[in-house]
Amino acid sequence: MRGAVLQMVRGLIAGAACASALASPSIQATAAQTGANENSIPDFGGIWARTTFGWELPESGPGPLRNMQRRPNGTSDAQKLVGDYASPILTPWAADIVKRHGEISLAGAAFPDPSNQCATMAPPYILRINEMEMVQQSGMVTILYMQDHQFRRIRMNASHPAKLSPTWHGDSVGHYEGDTLVIDTIGIKVGPASMVDMYGTPHSEALHVIERYRLVNGEIARASSARNDREYGRADGPAADGVFVDFGYGGKGLQVQFTIEDPNAFTTPWSGSVTYLRAANDWEERVCAENVHEYYSGKDAGVPHADKPDF
Repeated sequence: MRGAVLQMVRGLIAGAACASALASPSIQATAAQTGANENSIPDFGGIWARTTFGWELPESGPGPLRNMQRRPNGTSDAQKLVGDYASPILTPWAADIVKRHGEISLAGAAFPDPSNQCATMAPPYILRINEMEMVQQSGMVTILYMQDHQFRRIRMNASHPAKLSPTWHGDSVGHYEGDTLVIDTIGIKVGPASMVDMYGTPHSEALHVIERYRLVNGEIARASSARNDREYGRADGPAADGVFVDFGYGGKGLQVQFTIEDPNAFTTPWSGSVTYLRAANDWEERVCAENVHEYYSGKDAGVPHADKPDF
């Protein structure tokens, strides 16, 4: 069963209507608003899932960092996250931070990241979450994520404000280009655990992310998923066989290609992608608990307490 919080968020999005009832009317409304043919607006409804936390490499051009620590079979060692800090896409500032995070990981500790710090995840880091659902409405696309009640709102056919105060998810605007949903995000706030990937690669408030969502042939989607499995290994899922996705589903997959720009962290724009298949389960809601462990000192921080209940 879906979590109560997910239902509450859906209620805020769609009022009394359920998300499944929104899919067709909302797409028609969006088409009417933009003047597009309603048949040209892709329907991304339903629950999508992926099996890993890593990014797929682009066919050409600069791509995301790879893990320098490999298992004997040549695949990425998920227990030792050492991003390639010598990569030419990194500025010296970013390279130093990636190297420091790698040293912490090699020492057997975990460096702070949005997941273990219960912090808001901004794109592209948020794409690491294994399940998501997209609600397409007139003037708005909302993406729900299974982890920590996170969701994003994308204003359709709109512009970024001239004066923008940074926020944790940033300001996202979108439009359709044929069968593709294009999302443009700027104004992402920077905090102690801000990063773009699992290796702790930092970003500044100059981060600019463009995501392109489109449906792809099922064979292509499954092949992309299999390549990522071989590179990163599968994350444990809620299904009986321990995976998030339904490998028996023969329909189309959902592919997200993203491009990153941030002159403070990167010497050049670079791109990556993730591929979703249909989820094997209805929904698994995961909630983070506050972590009092200080990763750099190796000590547990004191937490406020009372001698007697105050309620």
